[in-house]
Amino acid sequence: MPNALAYLMLLLWPLVSLVLFRRLPLERAILWCILAGYLVLPPVAEFDLPLVPDMDKFTIPSIMAFVLCIGLMRKKVPLLPRHPLARVLTLLFAFAVVPTVMTNGDPVIFEVLADADPIVFIVDMLPGLRWRDLGSVMINQVIILMPFLLARRYLSSPEGQKELLLAFCIAGLAYSVPSLFEIRFSPQINTTIYGFFQHDFSQTMRQGGFRPIVFMPHSLWLAVFMFSALLATTALARAAKEKKRLNLALASAYLFVVLVLCKSFASLAYGLSFVPLVALASPRWQIRVAIVLATLAITYPMLRNLGLIPTEAILAQAEAISADRAQSLGYRFDNEAMMLERAAEKPWFGWGGWGRNLVRELETGAILSIPDGHWILVFGTLGWLGYLAEMGLLSLSVVLLGIEIHRRAPRDISPYATPIALILAATMVDMMLNDTLVPMTWLCAGSVLGYAERLRYPGLFETPRPLFDGKQILMPQPLSLKSRRLI
Repeated sequence: MPNALAYLMLLLWPLVSLVLFRRLPLERAILWCILAGYLVLPPVAEFDLPLVPDMDKFTIPSIMAFVLCIGLMRKKVPLLPRHPLARVLTLLFAFAVVPTVMTNGDPVIFEVLADADPIVFIVDMLPGLRWRDLGSVMINQVIILMPFLLARRYLSSPEGQKELLLAFCIAGLAYSVPSLFEIRFSPQINTTIYGFFQHDFSQTMRQGGFRPIVFMPHSLWLAVFMFSALLATTALARAAKEKKRLNLALASAYLFVVLVLCKSFASLAYGLSFVPLVALASPRWQIRVAIVLATLAITYPMLRNLGLIPTEAILAQAEAISADRAQSLGYRFDNEAMMLERAAEKPWFGWGGWGRNLVRELETGAILSIPDGHWILVFGTLGWLGYLAEMGLLSLSVVLLGIEIHRRAPRDISPYATPIALILAATMVDMMLNDTLVPMTWLCAGSVLGYAERLRYPGLFETPRPLFDGKQILMPQPLSLKSRRLI
């Protein structure tokens, strides 16, 4: 159980956020409010309040960043993107839960038949969804979108994207220190500080050593974050000049060593594949790879349903690399198959919350399936409608950026946009195996979509000139021919 300090940290984070917004530029305040909360606040610990989502390390920083940006800094945050399809997907993401709640009012009952047929013993029951649950679920969807909306507006310029990558770089270097400690002495920091271990300790033991976890929900989350920091540092090194490039290149090499020591095969594979791409390839090739990965991620359930994913061949390849990895991957595939059968009973709108999407023993209600991939959780909970809204919004950001990049010369493209798109696309691929969708992923998606919209709609986020400056009336400037065509 979390100790008093864990809950105190959650209570103090609004005050920490206020200090950040008072002392840092807006872009940095948004980044460090969300990123630092993700890295240092206790996992698992939460405040379970009535009629609202649980307040934890994901929701509290997102809410504070959004509220302080609007309330304290008096900055506008558009609630809907400019691109029509992105606008539809954003609304769908927020309101797709309505049909889910409306079609899941019946409870799920687990019962045992006695020897006499008419006698039934009810062992357990999962409640049906009610209208008051709708408000909580919709609020949760809006909170999830807050980092996305903030990043779209304030982290989508080349300067804002540089700040985003720099935050990843600095945070990765800082987080490597406790990570190396846990690699050497075993994961114990969360237990020492917050009084509990957040997961199964046996899953931190790999290859005769330990995988770090620090304050993350799982060691795999930390490895994915280290990969993101490595890719960000590599992108900064490529865009830097002279001495700064050397320092950032050395930082990249150091983070690669840390990533190897994290002992996560998937994250290491991402690093080996994408670091050379960011370091050497053109923006067009980078975005092409990102589009392929995003397409694979969003179509995975369809391919899985049709039996087009060669699971046996994939397991055979994994077996050749590591028997442990093959066993873990096979376990994931088996659970996916069970949960796909469960999701097929309500394919369009899903089963809703309360664990109704899980496969359970019919008489006792004991859970038989343990989901790992984020996609199967969303697919089982919200059905095709919710899945396409979420994954469509993430994928569309990458696709729109690709369209705009192919319309322009490489010199006209920010050197930071495509690395962020690659971080986003790699995370989407990882979501096929793990539930690694976090607020930082939404920051990347918002930054990519916002930059694509800036290219598509010049002057989108520019502040209009006042018509009266206190001394004289300012006449509006006529639109150029190019601007008139875009409106």
